[in-house]
This record gives sequence, structure tokens and C-alpha cells, in this order.
Amino acid sequence: MDIAFLVPAPLDAISGGYEYDRRLVAGLRALGHGVQVMELPGAHPQPDDAALAGARAALRALPQGARLVIDGLGLPAFEPLLDELEQRGAIGLIHHPTALEHGNPGPVRDALRAAEAAIFPRLARLVATSPLTARRLPPEFGAEEARIGVVEPGTDPAPRSTGSGGPGCAILAIGTMVPRKGHDVLLRALGGLSDLDWTLTIAGSPRDKVHADGLLALVEELGLTSRVTFAGEVSGAQLDMLWAGADLFALATHWEGYGMAAAEALARGVPVAITAGGAIAEVVPVEAGVISPPGDHVSLGKAMRRAIFDTDLRAEMAEAAWKAGQKLPRWEDRAAAFLAEIEKAAA
Repeated sequence: MDIAFLVPAPLDAISGGYEYDRRLVAGLRALGHGVQVMELPGAHPQPDDAALAGARAALRALPQGARLVIDGLGLPAFEPLLDELEQRGAIGLIHHPTALEHGNPGPVRDALRAAEAAIFPRLARLVATSPLTARRLPPEFGAEEARIGVVEPGTDPAPRSTGSGGPGCAILAIGTMVPRKGHDVLLRALGGLSDLDWTLTIAGSPRDKVHADGLLALVEELGLTSRVTFAGEVSGAQLDMLWAGADLFALATHWEGYGMAAAEALARGVPVAITAGGAIAEVVPVEAGVISPPGDHVSLGKAMRRAIFDTDLRAEMAEAAWKAGQKLPRWEDRAAAFLAEIEKAAA
């Protein structure tokens, strides 16, 4: 099968969604299928002229027989081309609808929702990365339930994290510095726990510079400069080292289409402290950590207090996390599952 995978540039960006895309492309190729990756230029998901032109050029360049898979981040740029997408049986890969991105002004959210409500029903199939996202597509975006499938992200076998060894609690947060990830909520929660011994490392790209600068200012305002480290984008051995020394994973997200970083924490036996924003709460079993309402730093702080202070409790949560992590899907079978969704679109 010849598959064309269309994704906003660059494919090598560090984020859970792009990691999913890369692993999917590699997996499909390993199964013997030809996969042509087209990196779409311009701004996404609010397409500028370059993005709109890039979408048109991509469709012109691709042979008629190729199965088109378009990352949801890039779909709004194809709104003027819906007739051709429908005729070619295009498939949308929906990490989470862009209209649900936290922090966008109301008019932007409304425009993205209108675009996705126009696009989603016209595609041959939508593949969501979580059951929760799949459940929201019909009532909120008019997608036909029979055309929706789910292929959750995978995990790799990983060594169990040994933790920092104390005496304090080493907390790790992984997520791009954008409003949706709620790093400000996490910082405010920890700001009320200055009587406890903890440190926080935030690993993630400062993609939204204004927001990232605001986080730096918040750390100073809360008097946490000696406790909080911004590690930036990390991967490979550096990221493995952070995981190995983590006593607790924390993410105060407002919305996650799945929650790949939380799944990674479980796969490594790291207990979690999260907010129930989107599908992440369905990934993490309650016994593996603490879960608070999105946006509520007071509730999160109260929940984290015991997790930081009570090492016996944290050890119990780590054991539950490890057991849950070994039951998660593996990357090795994700491409085959996605291929089955492509075949359903062709039926």
C-alpha cells in the first residue's frame, strides 16, 4: 500500500503528537508499505497563506492512488479542498481537535471549531488517539460514529526508574511550555508546599515564548528559583536520565488527547500527580498516583502534599504504576492497528 502522510513541518519536532507520527511512519514502513511524508509549510492550525498554498501543492504532488493520512494539526489548511479530500478518501489523524486547545481566544476557538466541524464529516475515516477524543467527535463536530476508530499510542519496554534516592522528592514534568499544559497551575500548587523537601524539573520546548517567559516570572514571584529547573527540549539519554531519577511525575494539564508522558511514567514505574484534563485521567489508574480537577492548584497542592511527604505511599503508587505500565499498548503493534483503520476507510 502506498501511504502519504501529511504533517505540519517539522516532523522531528519534540512533542507527544509528533512522536506518535514518527513512530507510525516507521512502523508502517517496517511492515513493508511505502510511506511518503510531506511536511506542510506555514502556520498551523490557524493556516496562513503559506499553509493554504502548501496544502494545495501537496494534493497536486501526490498520486491519485495514495492513501492520504493528514495529521489533525494540519487539517484546517485543507478546508478549501474538501471536495478533493472526500473524493480521495482522506483519513484524519486526530490527537485532539485543535478547537480544544486551551488558551486560544474565543474567536480563534470558534473559527477552528467551525473548520473542524466542516472537515471531519467529509473524511473517509477519523483515527483518534484515545477513546475519549473519539467519543467527543460525533456530538461536538458532527462526525459519523461508524467512521471513527481509535489507535492509542504505544510505549517501549523501559527499565524501572530507581528514583533520586532522597532525601527529598524529585518531581519531573514533561510538556511543551504552552498554556494547555498547565505548568503555571503546577507551580502554584508547589508554591504552597515550600515547607516540604522537593525539586521540580520541567522538560519541554518554550514554544510559546510569552507563556514561557511568564512561567519564569512566576517562579521568581513564588520564590522557587532554587527548586525549579527548566530543562528545555530533551530526548534520548538525557531524558532517560531524568526518568531514572524521578520520584514523581507531575502534569497539571487542562486537556490531553491521550497523555503520552503519563503513560511513559507508568511504563517506568514512576507515580504520577496529574489533573483530569481530557483522556489522561483514563490512562492513569487511581492507585498509581493522585488526580485533581483541571485548573485547581489548591486541590492539586493538597493531593501532592502527601505524595511528596509520605515515602511509603509513594512506593505503593510506584508499584501500581509499574504494574499498570506493563499492560499498556506497545509501539510494535501500533502500525498494524493503524493499518487496519486505513483498510476500513477503503472498504
